[in-house]
Formats: sequence, C-alpha cells, structure tokens
Amino acid sequence: MKIGYARVSTEEQNLALQKDALRRAGCESLFTDRGVSGAEFSRPGLDAALGQLAPGDVLVVWRLDRLGRSISKLIDLIAWLGRNGVGFVSLTESIDTTSAGGVLMFHMMAALSEFERRLISERTRAGIVAARERGTVVGRRPSLSPDQRSQAITLLQTLPIGEVARRFNVHPRTVRRAVRPTRPPRALPPASLSTGCPGE
Repeated sequence: MKIGYARVSTEEQNLALQKDALRRAGCESLFTDRGVSGAEFSRPGLDAALGQLAPGDVLVVWRLDRLGRSISKLIDLIAWLGRNGVGFVSLTESIDTTSAGGVLMFHMMAALSEFERRLISERTRAGIVAARERGTVVGRRPSLSPDQRSQAITLLQTLPIGEVARRFNVHPRTVRRAVRPTRPPRALPPASLSTGCPGE
C-alpha cells in the first residue's frame, strides 16, 4: 500500500499540487500538514502517516523537503522506515528505496551527510584552535566579573547563597561555580621517577 504525505509551511499555501502528484503515483491514503515548519519532525499529519505504515507499505512524498529539511534527520527517518520493512519514494528526486538504484542513492545521501558533519566538526575545531592562538577566550563569558566574584566571596561570609545570587541577578549555581576554588595544576613526578633515555 502506498501512503502519501504532503506539507506546506504556511496556511496560505495550497496542497493541491502535491496531492495530485501523490494520487497519480498511486497513493491510497493521504496525510497532510499545513502551516508546519520542515524543521520539526513531530507533526500531526506525519505522525499519523507513520502510524499507519506497515511492513510492505511505501511512504511517498512529492519532494524530499516536504518530509523535512534536516538531511541527517531525513536519513535517520528513511533508515527507520527501512528497518521496519517500509519503502520510501520521493517523486521529484526519483528516490525509490524499493529499488536497487534507490537504495544506492540513499546510501550516497547518507555518506554525503556524514562527510558534511565531519567537515563542520573539523572547521569548528580548527576555528577554536586559531582563536586560542590569537589569545581569544573561547566559550561562554563568565556571568560574574572578577570584581563581582570577589564581592560574592565576601558577601557569602554573612549571607546565604540564594540572597547573594539575587543581588547579582544570577542563579545560585552560577555563584557556586564562580567562588569555587581553582584546582591547582597537577604536580609533575620527581625527576628520579621519570623514565629517561638509555644512557642517562
């Protein structure tokens, strides 16, 4: 059984084009979402469509981005369908996981998505290293300045931590982290315990 799914992002958009294409593709049931972003993968229409699918069925969409706009989540969803014996067809991109060529296309998409994730991760790490080398502080700025930290330490001698936090308009956990003693650097082992090069 072919089950169609259609989505438009705004209430003003029309679902007729997608519905007509899905019916021509042989879909016996249609589920729709209107005015729902493609970034969300939990939608009433999509949830209902997924709930009706059974092994041997095929989920059909007019275009891949109607199912969702996150490539990684799309791949996860299509892989989930496959594990449950359900095929997937995207009419515009000619993706059909019920055929050998469609499965190949899906695996290529998965490989490209993984490649993209790794590139982003590598660029992020390289950017952090470059920023540190330039002396830029990486990460979130402290909620309390050094002066405020000193004031908080003094106030905590006479006031509860909740009151101190209210004075600085922060959460008590923030005060607790700010006044936590800095851990001293770990001492190096004595020279007599180090393993030297042969002949030393």
